Amino acid sequence: MKPGPAPEADERALVATAATVVGRLPVDDGNTLDLAGDTAAPPDGPAPEAVEERAAFPLFAMPPLPPVAPPDRFARSAPVSPGTGTTPPDALDHRARVRARFARLGAEGFDDVELLELALFRSIARRDTKPVAKALLKRFGSLGAVLAAPPALLREIDGVGEVVAFDLGVLNAIAKAAARAELPKKESLLGSWDRVLAHVRTTLAHETREQFRVLFLNKKNALIADEVQQRGTIDHTPVYPREIVRRALELSASALILVHNHPSGDPSPSTADIEMTHRIVEIARGLEISVHDHLIIGRNGYVSLKSEGLM
Repeated sequence: MKPGPAPEADERALVATAATVVGRLPVDDGNTLDLAGDTAAPPDGPAPEAVEERAAFPLFAMPPLPPVAPPDRFARSAPVSPGTGTTPPDALDHRARVRARFARLGAEGFDDVELLELALFRSIARRDTKPVAKALLKRFGSLGAVLAAPPALLREIDGVGEVVAFDLGVLNAIAKAAARAELPKKESLLGSWDRVLAHVRTTLAHETREQFRVLFLNKKNALIADEVQQRGTIDHTPVYPREIVRRALELSASALILVHNHPSGDPSPSTADIEMTHRIVEIARGLEISVHDHLIIGRNGYVSLKSEGLM
């Protein structure tokens, strides 16, 4: 049996293996391991080139990094060309130009595609967002419909993932909250009918399922509460007139404005809509609660049953 290698030999082998990461490495006996050729320098001293290289790259040292210029605050998230992994030269400035134009002019001069493209800059870091914006508008028909679309349907569009679907949902919630905030809190809603219409249209026009809402008003017709009473299917919502009136009594409401949507887009009232409105009016009248109107909201407009003489 031959004796095994000395411990010192094992250590030198390990050192030689580790040194492949850092180039030349000095060892205890003064020799320099040349990892490129896997040979040791002669005992009388390392070759001149070895000395130079060791001086330039000492053990575990890194060459200095080049200075980085501060980024343009409008030039983040430039898209990358598909298949190349590089940013197209014209794309480097495109987002900066769009952001600068919006910062200077606001929404004036921006069409729906450009506004959606701009909004997607934050959600899509390294891709041209204009094709995604165009595809979304083509699929859903309008900017409001894009914002209100269910996440599952949004993700069917190429380039739209979880982050984009989530961020669009946040924008939709902000738009609804802004419209709701415009409703007067202590004044009569009947004197601010345009704001009432703006609120209910923003809230319901692009909903994909029927939703029945009631605006509960006090004796001065100021808003007490805006509540969803029922959510239904694409073409039907069960409505219970006695439950609506019971809720009005709980809130001490003196008047109601009924609102529901037609996901088909056509706000024309059905026979069932008219009959249901008459039942609510009849029950509410017995308790001295007025029903000012029933608004039906669609993507293509709205219908007031009171204005149409249907209640």
